[in-house]
Amino acid sequence: MTDDDLLRYARHLMLDEIGVDGQQRLLDASVLVVGAGGLGSPVGLYLASAGVGRITLVDHDTVSLTNLQRQIAHDMTSLGQLKVESAAARMAALNPQVQVRALPRRADAALLDEELPAVDVVIDCCDNFATRHLVNAACVRHGKPLVSGAAIGFDGQVSVYESRARQHPCYACLFPPESGFEDVACSTMGVFAPLVGIIGSVQAAEALKLLAGIGEPLTGRLLMLDGRRMQWSEIAMQRDPACPVCAA
Repeated sequence: MTDDDLLRYARHLMLDEIGVDGQQRLLDASVLVVGAGGLGSPVGLYLASAGVGRITLVDHDTVSLTNLQRQIAHDMTSLGQLKVESAAARMAALNPQVQVRALPRRADAALLDEELPAVDVVIDCCDNFATRHLVNAACVRHGKPLVSGAAIGFDGQVSVYESRARQHPCYACLFPPESGFEDVACSTMGVFAPLVGIIGSVQAAEALKLLAGIGEPLTGRLLMLDGRRMQWSEIAMQRDPACPVCAA
């Protein structure tokens, strides 16, 4: 670590749980973030500020005026720009030492199989059920931990799916692909602006804990937020022995 690093990350270095070794693990880490919108904005900014060495952003969408109510990585100068490029520029301005790679593509199975072998943690910040299942299945195939979040209306949820240990559930154990779950979009339901910031910040925290090897991750636990009452609740999750993804 350089003298500038010691200053930039001083508040991390003061924490016994992180210290020099933990911060070095963050500097050496590689993360894939799927989605550069409401959840991906705080995730990307906090990963960059914390010094995660290599961050890949995947999103095919462009910035529109309706995004700016909640997607804090973008601003008026970003309108019409690819979200991954807008977010990457903001992250680089925050911390030019991190390597941010922008991939303006849909997160399909081929891309995930290409990208996952080189990363340490995957963070799912997408906004649709189908992509969540693609990301989960890829994490199971490649044995990568997945930090998954979702937010709509006033309700949010976040969990960690630890594919490196087969006794833990995957996303499909809780939300089976054949369940017929219907996506609810922000465009039809709306979303409380700070909600995505809260859930995205928790996702960032869980990813940093995994990378630094500290604390107790949300593995096997689904953390849910009722934003109307600002009340958290938690349910325990069990691995489904008949899961079509992780039990296959």
